[in-house]
Amino acid sequence: MYDKNIPSFTLLFQKGELIMKQIVFTFLFYLAASFTVIADDRPNILFIFTDDHAYQAISAYGSNRNVTPNMDRLASEGMRFTNCCVTNSICGPMRAVIQSGKYSHINGFKTNNDRFNINQPTFPKMLQAAGYQTAIVGKWHLECDATPGYDYSEVLIGQGPYYNPPMIRNGERVVHSGYTTEIITELSLNWLKNRDKSKPFLLMSQHKAPHREWDPIPKHYDKFKDKVFPYPETFDDIYDGDRRAALEQDQSIADTMTLRDNKVTGGPGNLTPEQKTDWDKMFGGRKAEYDAVKNDPVALKKWKYQCYMKDYLSCVDAVDESIGQLLKYLDDEGLANNTIVVYASDQGFYLGEHGWFDKRLMYNESFKTPLLVRWPEKTKPGTVNNDIVSLIDLPETFLEIAKAAIPDDMQGRSLVPVLEGKTPADWRKSFYYHYYEYPSVHMIKKHEGVYDGRFKLIHFYDDIDHWELIDLQTDPNELKNVYKDSKYAGDIKRLESELERLRTELKVPPLEINTQSYLFDKEFSTQKRPGQQQMFEKVRKDVERRQEVLRTSTSRER
Repeated sequence: MYDKNIPSFTLLFQKGELIMKQIVFTFLFYLAASFTVIADDRPNILFIFTDDHAYQAISAYGSNRNVTPNMDRLASEGMRFTNCCVTNSICGPMRAVIQSGKYSHINGFKTNNDRFNINQPTFPKMLQAAGYQTAIVGKWHLECDATPGYDYSEVLIGQGPYYNPPMIRNGERVVHSGYTTEIITELSLNWLKNRDKSKPFLLMSQHKAPHREWDPIPKHYDKFKDKVFPYPETFDDIYDGDRRAALEQDQSIADTMTLRDNKVTGGPGNLTPEQKTDWDKMFGGRKAEYDAVKNDPVALKKWKYQCYMKDYLSCVDAVDESIGQLLKYLDDEGLANNTIVVYASDQGFYLGEHGWFDKRLMYNESFKTPLLVRWPEKTKPGTVNNDIVSLIDLPETFLEIAKAAIPDDMQGRSLVPVLEGKTPADWRKSFYYHYYEYPSVHMIKKHEGVYDGRFKLIHFYDDIDHWELIDLQTDPNELKNVYKDSKYAGDIKRLESELERLRTELKVPPLEINTQSYLFDKEFSTQKRPGQQQMFEKVRKDVERRQEVLRTSTSRER
């Protein structure tokens, strides 16, 4: 209340002062709001991730098996990386690498039997602290709570099924009905539509597909059901050339791929009656096909491969459709120009090369993974990049894009200058790899190695102490170990030195090397792994048969 005894001109002044303060406050409020919009005009990040998608199954990478128009769109409108390496070619560990920005021996998740410590620093937590709205949908597979670092999470439990998946939504279990790839797409789109539009976002849309057992739905399977696929050049590899780890594996199409994989027996156990009808229509003829070839090992292996390709590529086709839907949403909402879209797989995969499926080994098909990045106005459309890059570089890339601090202990390097066409002169010229899960499913030996663009020096260890040198210039299919060839002595010395330098830089612990074999020293294997004897016996028989093939082949050559 104003004092009535104050002169009127003074009262007028006070009223004017009050009005002026209100005007100034209102002006400053909207000015601050406008600065907030400007400050948050940082790029959105859409990370689309798959499981076990081979670069050989993307037409932008030259696939002779399938066409992937939406993945190709990302390549034509952005950058396609030809030399993206993984640190540890297996599902869970690579997801931990991306979350933490650190190698497996540092983040603690070395095999699929481990559990990720979510209390450690992760890049989504850092983006969240920097003002990003964060979400993850789909496959998590880190055996821990997915909510820290994410404003919204809805993730599969473990591997998750291809149909009717139970999921964990912000800590609570829910069950969906439908095809998992489509459900993940729908959930991703729903989150985008209902997000806080005042903030930039990180959305990690992560598919189960095309992980084993490659269960499709009719609209995708129908595209491939009558197609006959070409066989890879190394389909009938006999594992000669001093490649002991290749000889002793358990991931061959001939010996390891099951009748369930090829849809002869079994199938998803949680199908609705309608889904079961569709399943039987797709695969009801497989049993008769199998019976016609089961007694002919050569014909059976080829038949298995044809089934594998039809099912696997059908799952890839569903993912490509999903990508198209997400890109359309960005276009329709006017978000495309300010959203960086990244597509990658957790590792590569064998599509019959060396007679294999699965991954794990440091040979190219599993060691290298697809990486496509579209960043409008930053990345020149249609660029192909051959630098040695890795999925471990993505956390630092995302943090730099968000203008957030990058921790000194992350072990990758931001791809921002590479995406801008300005690869630094001191960019890495070599890369360190380490696989740990042995003895276990597929029986791939533990190994570490260094890659420099031409050579791979690989050390297989644990129950063996075996070295391989691969010269990719003369042997692009990786069929011959030249480690004992004296003409490579200088290269071996240089690569051994580089391997040691990287081990020191990355703080890799010393290796444990045994001299006894899990496969051929039964007393040792029984003592160390009593519960795995049946697996060892099965693989032992496979290896003995392969050794006989090698002996026969060698005697014929003589």
